[in-house]
Amino acid sequence: MKSVASLLLAVLLLLSLVACGQEAPQAPATLGQALLQDFQTRVKDSPQADLETLAQGLLDQEDLEFQGAVTPVEPGLLMGFGNETIQGFSQGVMFAPVISTIPFVGYLFRLEEQTSGQDFVQTLRDAADPRWNICTEADETVVQQEGDIVFFLMCPQSMEE
Repeated sequence: MKSVASLLLAVLLLLSLVACGQEAPQAPATLGQALLQDFQTRVKDSPQADLETLAQGLLDQEDLEFQGAVTPVEPGLLMGFGNETIQGFSQGVMFAPVISTIPFVGYLFRLEEQTSGQDFVQTLRDAADPRWNICTEADETVVQQEGDIVFFLMCPQSMEE
């Protein structure tokens, strides 16, 4: 009986050590990484979701302390990319604050079938201008492709002043 009790205590101790040794998932370090993570979850759950719905879901984040708007965009000159023409997508939306003094602009692009995702992502990285908003500058630029959708965001690292 003592050996059974000792064995149970040893197993219990081992389980508690293993449970305590596991690290809890870390929260993303920046606003851009948090929104990217949310985007990836949404796309994984619904890969064919409408881009406007995805973008509105991103704007509904508690971390965003502003009222935002989602606007469809077409290939051509887009805010945040200087004089670079952005093309190669069949559907696109911009999501941004209604008040433009916040250095935040995001896009979701659904790529055309013949568009190389890697080249499209590189074009966005190369053309991104964190100072597109004359009085402010974005702290980070995040670009990621998930399937046929490309997530692009320039934003502050956090919404705290």
